[in-house]
Amino acid sequence: MHTASFEGVRDAARQIAGHAVRTPLIESPALNEQVGGRVLLKAENLQRAGAFKFRGAYNRISRLTTEELKRGVVAYSSGNHAQAVACAARMMGTSAIIVMPADSPKVKVEGVIGFGGEVRLYDRYAESREAIGEEIAETRGSVLVRPFDDPFVIEGQGTTGLEIVEQAAEVGATVEQLVCGASGGGLIAGINLSMAALAPDAPVIGVEPQHYNDTLLSMAAGERLTHAAAPGTICDALMTDRPGELTFPINRRLARIETVSDAEVAEAVRYAFRVLKLVVEPGGAVSLAALLAGKIEAKDRTTAVVLSGGNVDPALFAAIIEDRFTPIP
Repeated sequence: MHTASFEGVRDAARQIAGHAVRTPLIESPALNEQVGGRVLLKAENLQRAGAFKFRGAYNRISRLTTEELKRGVVAYSSGNHAQAVACAARMMGTSAIIVMPADSPKVKVEGVIGFGGEVRLYDRYAESREAIGEEIAETRGSVLVRPFDDPFVIEGQGTTGLEIVEQAAEVGATVEQLVCGASGGGLIAGINLSMAALAPDAPVIGVEPQHYNDTLLSMAAGERLTHAAAPGTICDALMTDRPGELTFPINRRLARIETVSDAEVAEAVRYAFRVLKLVVEPGGAVSLAALLAGKIEAKDRTTAVVLSGGNVDPALFAAIIEDRFTPIP
């Protein structure tokens, strides 16, 4: 069985080259001055399909055999993995069925349909997306492309970290710490593989929504745990209930986990738009939120911050930007 590794990340970089966007590492003088250090922002909101997820989806789907491609793929996702799989599937000439929560942002559902994917909606509070996805795969003979618990997906996401280190060197910087959102853990696990090999002394810090702190709880307990019943969050991309089976062991090397409130996330979304001139979705802004809220000490050091996606519901985005958004306590 294939196991995720840094060698696999390097291979993934070759596999996705010319297909995924080598997103820019952005530096803002205003942000640097505000935190008293150097901040390098990895703008994955500018990736194909609007999020880092395309890296892993393409790395996985592009390795399917001709026979597997004929049978199509199926995936379950709240939105970004959904769009990434639909996009990659279309590029590879295969079909995609995507299992999505009924309360997914409309923009993400429309994105999947726009890429030619078929959407199957479900109730995230009463049904199991994993069970639905596996049933569809078994019934139709489709290949299940998991959102994070797949070594090729993890390695594809790890190319984000590989690029950060390379791009930082190109501007004469050395990454001294890296901040990234944590959900199922695919992105931050892939980044951990890259950082362990290329910058082992630079701590990797994970960030979660305050009520969806399963990685924090799991790290403290030394085993995969589920968070308590949660009231919801604007970070729809980060609403997993526990870390992945494959990702958690890799993410044990995380320096620590910080949590952020919806109010702090909303402020980061506003800041990204007003100051950085970037559209970043709430789930993609948690790392920036932790930085702006003072939970990450950035003074006199170089900090890489991953902006993981930009697929935000237009109405929610407008409410946040216009200060009309009322966060859940």
